[in-house]
Amino acid sequence: MSYTLIHNKDESKYEYHIDTYIAYITYDIRNSNMHLTHTVVPKELSGKGLAKTLLEDVLQEIKKENKKAVAECSYIVKYQEKNQDMSDLFA
Repeated sequence: MSYTLIHNKDESKYEYHIDTYIAYITYDIRNSNMHLTHTVVPKELSGKGLAKTLLEDVLQEIKKENKKAVAECSYIVKYQEKNQDMSDLFA
């Protein structure tokens, strides 16, 4: 299933709006890097691989902006450890 990634710059979030729910990743920009600080998937949407899909879409957006991601949330740290082939997207 594909979702539309929304960049909510006012709140420093990348979001998916699904039905009445919002799954999101928050970030801070420091030293030209996107520090990914928190991943949230509502419990009603959990267990469907949504966090991974969201993160991979966010990483592609960061790449398009010629920035690097910095994993600061536990989910993203684990993703980075398991997906060494994506290491070029991380600072």
